Amino acid sequence: QVQLVESGGGLVQAGGSLRLTCVASGRTFSTYAMGWFRQAPGKEREFVARILWSAVTGYADSVKGRFSISRDNAKNTVYLQMNSLKPEDTAVYYCAAGRTSDTASHFYNYWGQGTQVTVSS
Repeated sequence: QVQLVESGGGLVQAGGSLRLTCVASGRTFSTYAMGWFRQAPGKEREFVARILWSAVTGYADSVKGRFSISRDNAKNTVYLQMNSLKPEDTAVYYCAAGRTSDTASHFYNYWGQGTQVTVSS
């Protein structure tokens, strides 16, 4: 069982930066792929970024070059550095864990409660 707790969301102006943090419980964190997903009002949850146990990363086209995912296995923590934020990045951001290399949300077994990111224009 893995429990995930996100933090770091908030209100930021367009062009600004935020760093999201997700802390996981459990001793097997390093064996999981970790993903960030987001859901805007009235929209489906969508993939943002993921990092495998091997530290290989992947990004949605909409955030490539602006967002960066990283992990610290010693701290059971995954980060999402978000730069050059746009109003369309406004959403609730969720951290997820799964034993998968896929980016589809149904492959991730464990989810955090989400953190709100709001980007004003």
